[in-house]
Amino acid sequence: MNLAHILARSARTFPERPALLVGDRQLHTYAALAARSARLAGYLRQNLGLEAGERVAIYMSNCAEYLECLYGILWAGLVVVPINAKLHPREAAWIVGNAGARLVCVSADLAGELAPVLHDEGGVVPLLVPGDGHYLRAVTALAIPVQERTPDALAWLFYTSGTTGQPKGVMLSHRNLQTMTACFFTDVDPVARDDAAVYAAPLSHGAGLYSFPYMLRGCRHVIPESGGFEPDELIALSRSVGRLCLFAAPTMVRRLVDRVQRSGADPSGFQTIVYGGGPMYADDIRIALHAMGPRFVQIYGQGESPMTITALSREVLANRADPDWASRVASVGVAQALAEVRIVDVEGRSLASDEVGEVVVRGDAVMSGYWRNPAASAATLRDGWLWTGDMGSMDSHGFVTLKDRSKDLIISGGSNIYPREVEEVLIAHPAVREVSVIGRRDEDWGESVVAFVVLEEGSRGVGADELDRHCLDRMARFKRPKEYRFVDALPKNNYGKVLKTSLRRLLLEAQAGCIPDQAK
Repeated sequence: MNLAHILARSARTFPERPALLVGDRQLHTYAALAARSARLAGYLRQNLGLEAGERVAIYMSNCAEYLECLYGILWAGLVVVPINAKLHPREAAWIVGNAGARLVCVSADLAGELAPVLHDEGGVVPLLVPGDGHYLRAVTALAIPVQERTPDALAWLFYTSGTTGQPKGVMLSHRNLQTMTACFFTDVDPVARDDAAVYAAPLSHGAGLYSFPYMLRGCRHVIPESGGFEPDELIALSRSVGRLCLFAAPTMVRRLVDRVQRSGADPSGFQTIVYGGGPMYADDIRIALHAMGPRFVQIYGQGESPMTITALSREVLANRADPDWASRVASVGVAQALAEVRIVDVEGRSLASDEVGEVVVRGDAVMSGYWRNPAASAATLRDGWLWTGDMGSMDSHGFVTLKDRSKDLIISGGSNIYPREVEEVLIAHPAVREVSVIGRRDEDWGESVVAFVVLEEGSRGVGADELDRHCLDRMARFKRPKEYRFVDALPKNNYGKVLKTSLRRLLLEAQAGCIPDQAK
């Protein structure tokens, strides 16, 4: 079944219900949103001659037209290629070329820079820009019915962030995303008709994927006036729109919580905050729960198994009476209902409870492979299991605790050190705002631990000695950092993940210049 049936069904069932808002201003009902998507689909198929299964890229800032483009492409039986609007135009152009996209839906703020880059690379790919005459003709064209697709037909071609080379195209089918939608209702949030999904994170990523369950329930979809994440704007929307639901990276959650605390804002207008996409440290979620109450749910997934590996429910997060609560909040929860999760050794053998190995997952949400990359597909998909590259353990109750990416493991003196374990200790220091831990070569020990630290404002007097005492009081001596490097900010990619590859490069440059920074 074509995913676009989700919008078509809601338009039939709730035609006059508010569907799309910009800020707190209603723009379209469900009937109107479906009609615009159906006309856009007709334009793509009948006027432009695109055929089922061909790819259409979306390179747009979050805006009102994003959802009608997304659903219009699916409605036409085409494949969505979402591209993060924060990517450089040349990076976007590479994805367009690799995907073989026949058209790019691009917002006006990005079109001027993308067009010449596409031309320079020899691509003759037309652009569809909301607001121009071409787009007006598209959304007033002759509507067509939802074009049928098989469950395993490609629906969403998502390109990984490419922090270790060129990004790979993750092939997700209609079945994959329908499974993800079902898991949302069973494992993340049941969703009420009065909820409002607000898109403060890029629609090209998890926020856009989570439009499906809210569309199915006939909820309101809110594009912030800013088009992005502004804590004060979200707090205002929580008052004027109410029952806000959002997907956010942990760094965004922390900024929102900080603003709620500093302003004394009432958090009751926030219904559900789903966080994922990077590590949420136990100390941060404790602070968030204290400031905003039981509104949080954690998910763990990857582009290759979108949002669907494990979930940590609001009930578990809120249950401080549980004797295992401290370890539970540091976990990423239990396997989602339609996923099977194991912890395995390098040979793929299941490990006992609490042993550390690689997290593997299988189920109907797992991708079919990487676009035109059989070697990478074979390395990642083995005997039906997706090897995530994440190291973790599972306790006897099924709760999974992530340690780190397998490539980030530090081996010092023959002992394994997981950076996240060290980061959890350091982030608990009141002067530490952010921290990231990596390993560096050590002639005596193989590797040693280096911590990059961002201090809270007003904490400039805190140095390596104090942080070292803090670590020694809480962890084995061999795990503590041998060097602390104080920085103003951590390098992050467009989804808010810390780029440890960039930190390693900074460290190599500093070592080449012989510039030590508070080594212990």
